[in-house]
Amino acid sequence: VKIFDTTTWGRVLTLDDYVMLSTRDEYVYHEMMTHPACLTHPNPKRALVIGGGDGGTVRELAKHPSIEEIVMVEIDGMVVDSCREFIPETACGMDHAKCNLIIGDGIDYIEKAEAGSFDIICIDSTDPLGPSKGLFTEPFYRKAYEVLREQGILMVQSESPRTKVHIFQEVYTFFDKIFGAPNVHCMMIHVPTYMPGTWSLAFCTKGLHPIRDVDRERQELFLANEDLNYYNKAIHEGAFALPGYVRKLLGKS
Repeated sequence: VKIFDTTTWGRVLTLDDYVMLSTRDEYVYHEMMTHPACLTHPNPKRALVIGGGDGGTVRELAKHPSIEEIVMVEIDGMVVDSCREFIPETACGMDHAKCNLIIGDGIDYIEKAEAGSFDIICIDSTDPLGPSKGLFTEPFYRKAYEVLREQGILMVQSESPRTKVHIFQEVYTFFDKIFGAPNVHCMMIHVPTYMPGTWSLAFCTKGLHPIRDVDRERQELFLANEDLNYYNKAIHEGAFALPGYVRKLLGKS
């Protein structure tokens, strides 16, 4: 774990020398990992975060009044402790009253979790290296599907379609088989500190559509009450407009 200050990107967190976040643009990833799902689900009450040791995903989930509990399972306690000390603006999420922090193996937690116990699951993982490899497998996603309630939403950090083409295509193949292709949607976001800046999130649902089923009234109220830096109504819809090369990778054109 390394945390250091930079002149351009603010404070930066790296794990095994891979950039995990910078305080200058972390909000892009964390807002888009959470708010589209929370505002599409009709009444999310219980959320699960696998990974997310910096606390940013929990911080954003906790902003939604309907969410009563957030279970966060992070395998690396050192990441949690380091972020609490040196990046409190993201780590503050883990100290929210809604958050139940577990230092443990997310794969094992999902395997043992009760079926239909969460409305939203966010897989906020590193690249598929070391302990994270198991988070990029079909059996893991099948179990996550079972753990979701009716109308549940699975959000997954699905790598860059520019530099991680094989992984990107493989995980969407898994999602299509498990959720059914009409329920699998790719989102594009721009995170400058994630090489090469073009990044993707998978939005997989049990029957909801990320644009047609957005609660517009709740979205308006949420945006009026929260001072966000990236997410808004236009960005919500625009994130699902895929460039031609991404559509080709996913077999959509």
